[in-house]
Amino acid sequence: MKLRPRRDWHERNYLAEVLIPSLFVKREGEETPPVFPQIQTGQVAITWIGHASFLIQTPEMNMLIDPVWSKWLKVIKRLKKPGFEIHHLPDIDVVLVTHAHFDHLDRRTLRHVASDQPIVVPIGVGNLVHDLGFHIVHELDYWQSINLGPVEVSLTPCYHWGARFLADSHRGFGGFAVNVGGRTIFHCGDSAFFPGFREIGDRYDIDVALMPIGAYDAPTGREVHMNPEEAVRAFSELDANTLIPMHYGSFRLGYEPMDEPLQRLLAAARAQCIENCVKFWTEGKPIVLCRSKRRTPNIEHRTSNCLNSAFSVRCSMFGVDIQWLRRELGVPICSAPPFAA
Repeated sequence: MKLRPRRDWHERNYLAEVLIPSLFVKREGEETPPVFPQIQTGQVAITWIGHASFLIQTPEMNMLIDPVWSKWLKVIKRLKKPGFEIHHLPDIDVVLVTHAHFDHLDRRTLRHVASDQPIVVPIGVGNLVHDLGFHIVHELDYWQSINLGPVEVSLTPCYHWGARFLADSHRGFGGFAVNVGGRTIFHCGDSAFFPGFREIGDRYDIDVALMPIGAYDAPTGREVHMNPEEAVRAFSELDANTLIPMHYGSFRLGYEPMDEPLQRLLAAARAQCIENCVKFWTEGKPIVLCRSKRRTPNIEHRTSNCLNSAFSVRCSMFGVDIQWLRRELGVPICSAPPFAA
């Protein structure tokens, strides 16, 4: 892993190959008004806005993570619209920002969202949001936590960098472990793969991991974002229950084609027999998740899913109804995912 540019980075031209052609690509997506569900006790609703932006709802509060509604990141065009217009947001109780990069900390969006509520950022990032209208700015260092009503928010390490401009490398960066209602949702932020994922998994009993899978073929060749295979590996190190991919499909920040990250993620998940753990969200569509009573360790989950794949193939060869056979035999060959929509 290297934060320095690759030696041959100048042999390709991001401006000519990616940036300029994207200016002529029609922006995709529909910004239809969302239908937010009534959240019951023990439930959590997760809405992917697009890129790394999420709305997390519980019966007690609404939380935004890395909200970005802008159609441009300076000269980089957004190629897919946010899931819905920003004015359709419910009242927001707390905002989290993982680091100061423009595709995660969008001052225009934050100014629109700010309504005298708290915001949580890594250490050194507070002065970028102090003047936007938040009640209080909490700056966290790694492993530090803060309680905000029914929610505990902790900043976790990552392998990235936090400078917004050339001369502010002092700014912190990380991910967030959000404990709400006895469950933990992990937002990775931006990160290359690094050994710290195992420690994060040891410290937190993670139910849902929001994992970045795009921008891995960076213009500078720096290894600062995970590729889909590394995201699957990190998910395994975290020992989480459910993987929700993010950081793809909105902005073309690397050389890889827009549709490549999802294809590679699906192939990697199948290779590791964890495809039942991967949930693909549609921008702007809230999904209510209900926690199951049991949590299966990842090694058992992988074994169960591999058995299920082989079992399904053999059943389909002979025209056998798989669900009927499971019920008749009473054999849990395919365990249900720890969360059910």
